[in-house]
Amino acid sequence: MKSLSEIETTVKRASKAAGYSWGVSEETGKSIRLLELFGLPGIKHLNEYFNEKNKINFENLNLISENNLSSNNPYCPIALGISFLDQINILENFNKIEFRNIAYPIIFISFISRSSEIIGKKIYVKIDGKKILLNLNVNISSNFIDQEFPKIADQVEVNLLENKDNFTDHEWNNLYKLSEDTFVEESDSLKEGAAGAGLTDND
Repeated sequence: MKSLSEIETTVKRASKAAGYSWGVSEETGKSIRLLELFGLPGIKHLNEYFNEKNKINFENLNLISENNLSSNNPYCPIALGISFLDQINILENFNKIEFRNIAYPIIFISFISRSSEIIGKKIYVKIDGKKILLNLNVNISSNFIDQEFPKIADQVEVNLLENKDNFTDHEWNNLYKLSEDTFVEESDSLKEGAAGAGLTDND
């Protein structure tokens, strides 16, 4: 079994050989490593993408807006992912971002997952109706399990979720009230034994 370090290094070198800059190649290595860590087919889809890269002039998107439609060929998932990472602090002001026609969207997803960690928010993604939840780059949960990720996504919808508790105030207050039973009332003996108490100043 290949180590994650070996995967990242090989992907970085292969990406450079495929025509990307060292900086972009390094980011691609990190992203594919992430997919493999989560048990997703990063290496497989990257191989297929590189095989098609010289045959199809995939489109780059430098400035992302709320609605993005490629004019002709599908978007390059790597260039799109880099743009998303670079612009995430601006993009988090949008509730929803839509893309049409993305090649090998699983590669793009890895960059979005890393963006989730940067802004500290969960990101909910739909790829042609299939649902993916990206949780601060800690895990990727999806209903793609046991299904093939598409090579071309007609529609990708990205929703940046606001942070909120998964419990009610009533549930929290009940639990906090129970926790108060462990609080110890401060006594004179505890005060005397507290840190710094009773020390002699020798200066």
